[in-house]
Amino acid sequence: MNLSSNDVPIPFSPELFGPLRPSAYQLSDPAALRERLHSDGYLYLPGVLDREEVLRLRGGYFSQFPSGYLAAGSRSEEGVFSGRVPQGLPAYGVAGHPAHSFVRSAAFHRFLNNPRLSGLAGNLLGGSVEMLPRRILRHFHRGLGLASRAHLDFDYMNEGSSRVLTLWIPVGDCPPQTGALVYLEDSHRLRPEEYAALRDTTDRPGDRRPICHDLELTARHLGRRWLWADFAAGDVMVHLPQIIHASLDTTTNAMRLSVDVRFVRSGDTPDRRWLRSWSADDGA
Repeated sequence: MNLSSNDVPIPFSPELFGPLRPSAYQLSDPAALRERLHSDGYLYLPGVLDREEVLRLRGGYFSQFPSGYLAAGSRSEEGVFSGRVPQGLPAYGVAGHPAHSFVRSAAFHRFLNNPRLSGLAGNLLGGSVEMLPRRILRHFHRGLGLASRAHLDFDYMNEGSSRVLTLWIPVGDCPPQTGALVYLEDSHRLRPEEYAALRDTTDRPGDRRPICHDLELTARHLGRRWLWADFAAGDVMVHLPQIIHASLDTTTNAMRLSVDVRFVRSGDTPDRRWLRSWSADDGA
C-alpha cells in the first residue's frame, strides 16, 4: 500500500505497521474487556453495530450535498467522490455545510442513542455514563492531503475529568487507503517528555496540541509501530484519552466518513468546551 498522512508518505512495512487486536469476542465479559482496554489502550470491536444501519446514516449524510459532488451513477451510501467540489459549498463543518446541520439532526441523534454504545461505555467506565454533546463528524475526500495528526485526545479536553472514553465509528468501510485511524503501539504508557520534542516538527506552528504530522518520524523516534485494521461499517474502536493516534490520507474514490463520541461517568465534571454541538470552527 502507498500510504501518507497530511501528504507526508509513510512506508507500509512490518517495521512501521502492525495489526490491531480484535476484542469483540470479549463483549460478554466486561471485566476482561476493561483489562484489555487498559492493557492495550484501545479496543477493536468488529461488527458491534448493524452494518445496514451504519450505511443508512452514510447515505443520509451524502444525500445532503449539491448535485455534482458525488460521482455520476453512484448511490449516496457509497459516498463516491466525483473529484469536484461544487462552487459555493461552505467550508467543511461550518454553518451552511451539510456536516454542521447533520450533527444536529434527529437521524444523527437516533443513531448515537443506540444502547449498544452507552452500554459498552458503561461497562468500561464501571457505572452510569453520559455522552458528551460535542459529537464530531469527520469527512475527507481524495486530494485533500489532510488527516488527523498524531495526538492524544486528552490534550484537547484537559479542562475536565480524565475518566473519558472515545468511541470512533467508521460510517462506511474504511481500509487504510480510505483514511483509517492508526494507533501507536503501547503509547498510552509513554511519559509526555518522551514525545515532547516531536511537537517541534509540525505543520501547525501555532498549535502545540498535535504531537507531529509526520507519522514515520513519530514511529521511529518512539520505537513503536502504527497499528491498523481494514475497518468495515459496523465496527467500533474504543480508546483511552492517553493513547497516541492519527489518521491516514484518503486516496480512494470512496470518501472517509466517521463519528467521534466521548463518554464520561455520570457525575464527573466534563470539559465545558464539549458541552455544545460540534462545529468545525469552534476552536475546541
